[in-house]
Amino acid sequence: MNSAAEMFALWGDAVCRSEVPPQDHDQNAISLLPAPSQDPWIIRHGNRYYFSESKGNGIAIRETGDFMDLARAKQQVVWKAPPTGPYSRNIWAPELHVLQGRWYLYFAADDGRNENHRMWVTRSETDSPFGPYGEATTLETGGWAIDGTILQSGDELYLFWSGWPGTRDGRQNLYGARMANPMTVSSPRVLVAEPTEAWEQHVMPLCEGPQFLHGERKLFLVYSASASWTRHYCLGMLVNTGGNILDPAAWRKVGPVFEPTDSVWGVGHCSFVTSNDGKENWIFYHAKTSPDDGWDDRSVRAQRFVWTAGGLPDFGKPLSIRGGRNKSRR
Repeated sequence: MNSAAEMFALWGDAVCRSEVPPQDHDQNAISLLPAPSQDPWIIRHGNRYYFSESKGNGIAIRETGDFMDLARAKQQVVWKAPPTGPYSRNIWAPELHVLQGRWYLYFAADDGRNENHRMWVTRSETDSPFGPYGEATTLETGGWAIDGTILQSGDELYLFWSGWPGTRDGRQNLYGARMANPMTVSSPRVLVAEPTEAWEQHVMPLCEGPQFLHGERKLFLVYSASASWTRHYCLGMLVNTGGNILDPAAWRKVGPVFEPTDSVWGVGHCSFVTSNDGKENWIFYHAKTSPDDGWDDRSVRAQRFVWTAGGLPDFGKPLSIRGGRNKSRR
């Protein structure tokens, strides 16, 4: 089952829909977590939201019934890296997934040397997202890898990530592979996209942070582009044209679809969630509070997005932040 048409027949309630007209964007983004905070990943399971994040040399989860209260949700460390070894340092961009009735954490880690960054997965030993979690297993990605995410289509699973084409730091491409199960990659990596456009090449040619977004009729892969520590960081998008998702020719690149403004800089590494009633669509992302280079000023934000009549996501532009609760229609 490889085509986009076949996959949409299975998504059902997971498909994003919107009753908000395209012109009804909010006036401000919501500031959810102060700097330094980055690489937001949030999922809705039942009527609860779960947010995973790096915490020191481990991974923490927040649970809340209202993601507007994310900062007040208890942060619980659910997994700690070992003191030494191949996944003992630099825990990046953890994602919490529930697959086949079990909870999994996917994350990038290394031994203290960036060239050894690889993707890892650990599974909860209980039916709780708070674990405890077992020993981590490496995912075979054919080389350097970060920012892994999962696509589930019926009984089939796919891993997508950002990786180097060779063994040296520099260009980062987007790759995908089939999985035999949530802890095992079963096919060689396939090059899905590379940074060919000028807006993907500011300072360094990078494509990273892939995230799937399901429309009513189309599958999208939204990703971050250009150097993450600069004001130029932005979002691009691949649109599946109906073919095999591991066929690069089945994806059409558009972008940038969410880019810096004169007052909001370095916008990227997003995830998506709907309101509990399914009527609102939200993009979570991080942005810099300064146009100067660096990572420490990134903060997690959220704002609503809408769908066009043609079935494309309209993210608008990144808005200035405000605190407090948004006037939500939930």
